[in-house]
Amino acid sequence: MLNRTQAPPITEATEYNLKLKPYNLFYLDNGVPVYVIDAGAQDVLQIEMVFYAGNFYEKNKAVASATNFLLKNGTSTRNAFQLNETFDYFGASCSRACYNETATITLHTLSKHTDKLLPLINDMLTNATFLEEELAILKQNSKQRLKVNLLKCEFIAARKIDQFIYGENHPYGTFNNDEDYDALTSDQLKTFYNTYYLNGQCAIFVAGKLPTNIIELLNENFGKLNISKPTFIVEKIKTVPLIQKKHIIQNDEKAVQGAIRIAQPFPNRHHQDFKKVIVLNTVYGGYFGSRLMSNIREEKGYTYGIYSYLQNHMQESAWLISTEAGKDVCDATIEEIYKEMKLIRDTPIDNEELSLVRNYMIGGILGDLDGPFQIIAKWKNIILNNLDEKYFYDSVDAIKNTSAEELQALAQKYLLPEKFYELVVY
Repeated sequence: MLNRTQAPPITEATEYNLKLKPYNLFYLDNGVPVYVIDAGAQDVLQIEMVFYAGNFYEKNKAVASATNFLLKNGTSTRNAFQLNETFDYFGASCSRACYNETATITLHTLSKHTDKLLPLINDMLTNATFLEEELAILKQNSKQRLKVNLLKCEFIAARKIDQFIYGENHPYGTFNNDEDYDALTSDQLKTFYNTYYLNGQCAIFVAGKLPTNIIELLNENFGKLNISKPTFIVEKIKTVPLIQKKHIIQNDEKAVQGAIRIAQPFPNRHHQDFKKVIVLNTVYGGYFGSRLMSNIREEKGYTYGIYSYLQNHMQESAWLISTEAGKDVCDATIEEIYKEMKLIRDTPIDNEELSLVRNYMIGGILGDLDGPFQIIAKWKNIILNNLDEKYFYDSVDAIKNTSAEELQALAQKYLLPEKFYELVVY
């Protein structure tokens, strides 16, 4: 019998033998791949259709996101209210999202209602109308949201730092303004829709407790469409980083704090240093117990929070440090950021700290694999970045086995103040 008066033994997270549950792969009649994780105890499932229809492909700004959003705002057989009412009636949700390279349509539903809801997704994909009145509402809402956001220093900082790193004409560095929304036309959206949805590249990711006929249902609704299997390769666009490295922007005369962004361009996941740099970044500023957080929040009290991270981009990436601090301590905050860079360059990380970080990172992966939706998200990230299963296990190995000396060498290679762009927005 279990002795409940005795605490269970503590097990180091690094002792777990992590396994990434494999997916099943099917192909629809038109060649579109379907990646499936059949797992979970609850009668729910997630279907995510990923189209190569992000802002990488638009000729006019805001077209990709507007097209994606309005897919759910009316078809030739149902208006926006009828579409949304049907999803609500079945207790389901259908969301859209537009990114740089890709755009998605995601359905969450009880498994038993799958056959009723997939025809609605088919309708959105084949009969979207992009009515002028729906576009007018989108323009108005987008401009109002932008007006509010432009008052926020952190919003300006996030936009500008990407522009500095990638260049204002690169999809990662561009951003939309009022005139871009005003210039949108229904014809532009219909052309983009025809090219990248009706005749586009698509991959489907399915997870949850699945109906036995899930592939038949998907094939019935999407297997006859004129969409095709992705190449998973996106043509690179040359970045043109700004020459000037340090910038101060006055955005709000009444602001009591400044938004600080410090960043440098960085290679993507295919680079040999990427997996080990993730470990280094975690030590430096990647979690609540990091060097940056312990110094600048806990000791100095300059900020409520400060983090560093590598951007989740398919092409070029960037290493960013992000925080907001009082206007009177912004300079001191930046000085401490660089001091922590120097410390991690000059002194190897001790075993206790490195062990803590290893366990934190492995614990995070264990959480990421807790449930079918999380597992398929991990696979989607791997597949869309044109990687394979080996990348996952190599990443785990990097967490468990990268030495303090290797991390110090990486810090000496990358954590150099002269490599970073520096932006403060007041």
